[in-house]
Amino acid sequence: MVRPSARRATAVAAVLVLLVAGCSDPATPPAAAPAPSGGGTATPTSPAAPSPVPAARAGLGGRPSPSARPCGIFPADNVWHADISRLPVHPRSAAMIGAIGGGATVHADFGSGRWEGAPIGIPVTVVPAGQRRVPVTFGYADESDPGPYPVPPDAAVEGGPNGTGDRHVIVWDRAACRAYELFDAHRSGAGWRAGSGAVFDLRSNKLRRAGWTSADAAGLSILAGLVRYDEVAAGRIDHALRVTVPRTRTGWTWPATHSASSATDPALPQLGQRLRLKRSVDLSRLPRQARIVAEAMQRHGLIVADHGSAWFVSGAPDPRWDNDALHALGGLRGSDFEVVDAAGLGVSGGSGATR
Repeated sequence: MVRPSARRATAVAAVLVLLVAGCSDPATPPAAAPAPSGGGTATPTSPAAPSPVPAARAGLGGRPSPSARPCGIFPADNVWHADISRLPVHPRSAAMIGAIGGGATVHADFGSGRWEGAPIGIPVTVVPAGQRRVPVTFGYADESDPGPYPVPPDAAVEGGPNGTGDRHVIVWDRAACRAYELFDAHRSGAGWRAGSGAVFDLRSNKLRRAGWTSADAAGLSILAGLVRYDEVAAGRIDHALRVTVPRTRTGWTWPATHSASSATDPALPQLGQRLRLKRSVDLSRLPRQARIVAEAMQRHGLIVADHGSAWFVSGAPDPRWDNDALHALGGLRGSDFEVVDAAGLGVSGGSGATR
């Protein structure tokens, strides 16, 4: 991810960790895992069985206590949940799609099994009510929400404990209905240190302050845009998906709040740009898991959230993903997408609520 001040484009990490508890028995994984973020070409290794995790916490597939108050990820009228299937096409759509990569293929940057020893995807750690808060120090403290954060010492880190990529840590406190998200997170003493961090009230439409980053370059929640297995198993994803692109231009497009580029080429998309899989694309032959993801791309679209490989779609790892099915998304190309004009969708610049 590109950070404020000393800007840099990051490689999108592909080796990730997921804490899983309370889930059904995983299906037998396929022989090969998806290619790593950043377009690596190494030969995939056979997936390994998921590591056991403490019973005190659940991964994304874990079931919350029946007594827990339901916690969705942002209100129903939030921009992440908006149906953008009938929004007009942006006048510079063709140029922006070309800049992202019209011939590049979609890649599901998540799956089952392991790549170089770690699960594939951006992990989410679900913590119980009353999880102890610990201090967090930030490299970009002026654009980070101050701690302490309820991040346990063994929270899942993107890329694993020794990962060298973006090292996101996503903590979901369902009892408080908040997400705590860190970029470049490392254990430090009794707490953590990170490049930046953001706290999201998942019952609120409030956006981050204009000009502020988050754990993502766009200033948006990472949790909100992840493809999660439980959604696909239920048959429908009700939100836009997080996607990376190689380059963006300066400024941002609502609902993003942060820029990570000095480029001024109008052909480049901005962070926050909304993309949509064309209605004319036939999805009927896609395997079920891939089809449900692609249907979300048509109904809710993709939001440009960070710099990385073109058309890499983010999700949470889960042993029940069918990697062969997810690979079928590679049949979709950049030219199958269009940029939509979402200018009339928002209520105000500081809110994620939609009309």
